[in-house]
Amino acid sequence: MSQEFEAEFVRWLSERLPQSKNLTLPMGDDGALLAPTATDINPAQIVATTDLLSDGIDFRLGEVDPQRIGRKALAVNLSDLAAMAARPLAVVMAIALPSQSSAGWLPAKYHSQSDRPQGLLELAKSLYEGMLPLAEQFNVPVAGGDTNLHDGPLVLSGTALGTVTREGPLTRSGGQPGDRLLVTGTVGGSLAAHQFDFTPRIEEALQLNAAYELHAGLDISDGLAIDAARLATSSGCGAAIDLDRLPISAAARLLENPVEHALADGEDFELLLAVPPQEAAHLLAEGPLGCGLTDIGELVSQTGLWQRSADGKLAPLAPTGWLHGQPHRGSR
Repeated sequence: MSQEFEAEFVRWLSERLPQSKNLTLPMGDDGALLAPTATDINPAQIVATTDLLSDGIDFRLGEVDPQRIGRKALAVNLSDLAAMAARPLAVVMAIALPSQSSAGWLPAKYHSQSDRPQGLLELAKSLYEGMLPLAEQFNVPVAGGDTNLHDGPLVLSGTALGTVTREGPLTRSGGQPGDRLLVTGTVGGSLAAHQFDFTPRIEEALQLNAAYELHAGLDISDGLAIDAARLATSSGCGAAIDLDRLPISAAARLLENPVEHALADGEDFELLLAVPPQEAAHLLAEGPLGCGLTDIGELVSQTGLWQRSADGKLAPLAPTGWLHGQPHRGSR
């Protein structure tokens, strides 16, 4: 990366990144200094999560506005904080841009006819422009990161830090047989647009964790079926899903076999929660969330993933979903 590119990009970032009370040192040093300001936190615990997106696997640069790619890179990390009911503190973002000699990875519109890589600079700016509105929405500063060039595809790696509230973190391992499985929002059909435009369930997770007894939870990133199996396995039990109760999205209902899409599309980024039966009934009766909350089954003592019929009989259910190493999700 040229000194001119780096200097201009750092200057642009300094002007564009919003200030935050959580940052106690201006941009420009080798690291960020963080000082949590929320009053409901447990200062002894910090949640750290990281998520990496790459061209050809999570998006196609030539087909998607880079602002939406940048937004997604931040959103998936915030969704991991939501999964643990953590309050966002800061995020750092590392970006590897495809060099202009990376044949096939950099669309022609980002190539420059001059020595100054203006096209790459505009690409980098667009990625951050996509992040900033979401960062402001959740009051989470982009505290730093790194940007460089390489002979490969566009890669964005975010690391998000969050603070645990007094209620403690939400984990995958606390579920118990008999717990009801509740899911926020709707599932399936994410490839239509939702995978780039979803809103991380930060506020919903904090609200529920503060007001109700939750035993376990995660965010549905790879598919409802496979993620329900993961939650159950971590909790040492099984999961029984009532397929006729799934909150299937409008986009999935337009596709062949909507139930299959609801189970396996992935990138829903909704919350899946294990809640004690009486608490679940109380929660559903109060209906505190604008996005909605649906009871889709329960954790059972019999390990494995199951579909349950109306008469209560269990049949094996394949833990379908997206597995890392598969081709670009948009091609499915």
